[in-house]
Amino acid sequence: MDDDPDAYRILRLRAEILELGSAIRQLQRAGLDDATTQLLIGRKRAQLEHLVKANAASRALNFQTRRPQ
Repeated sequence: MDDDPDAYRILRLRAEILELGSAIRQLQRAGLDDATTQLLIGRKRAQLEHLVKANAASRALNFQTRRPQ
């Protein structure tokens, strides 16, 4: 994983999403508005989904180019 920056970015985004989920729960328990945090977590989830799909496509492409014909 040291040589794969996408894997690191995926792990970092997952950690950020977990932290935001925790913040949302704390805001809800306190009766505060969590709309901004909800928006941010939605954006982070979209980033994560895009990165995971791009990473999978890149790996598939690399596999096809390495396969002996």
